Amino acid sequence: MTTTTVPATTRQAHARSAPRPRWSRLIEDVRRSGRYPTTEQAERVTRTVLSALGALVIGEERVELARALPEAAARVIASQIPATRPVTVAEFVDSIAARSEGATPATARWDAGSVLGVLTNLVGEDLSDRVLRELPPGYAPFFGRPEPAGAR
Repeated sequence: MTTTTVPATTRQAHARSAPRPRWSRLIEDVRRSGRYPTTEQAERVTRTVLSALGALVIGEERVELARALPEAAARVIASQIPATRPVTVAEFVDSIAARSEGATPATARWDAGSVLGVLTNLVGEDLSDRVLRELPPGYAPFFGRPEPAGAR
C-alpha cells in the first residue's frame, strides 16, 4: 500500500486552483453594500479603496490577496508602492478622501467599509485575518469585524 503525503503548500495550491471571482460580481457586491446609486460610482470607490489598501499589504498576504481577487482588482493592489511605515486608520481614511473628489473623512470611512467588508466575504476569513494582523489597530471594523481585545 502506498502512502500519499499532502504537501505543506496545499493552502497555496488550493488558492491558485480556485476560480477568481468576477470583477462585475465584486462591483455589484460593493454597490449593494455601500448603497451606491450606480455601478460606475461603486467601481470608482472600489478602485480608490483598493489603491489605498494596496500600499498597506505586503509579503505573502499581498500575493495571496491578489490571487484571490478578480484580475482587475489584483492589478490595482499590485500596482501600489508599499508604504515604508505603518499607516494609521486616520491616514488611511485621509488617503481615500484625498483620492475622491468631494469626499470627507466620513464618506471615506463609509467607502472603506463598503469595499473591505465585501473583500472579507470574497477572499475568506483566514486571509482577511492574516491581512488584519499586518495592519495597525483600528482596521478591523472596515472588514466587518470587531477590534480584537488587546490589539496592539
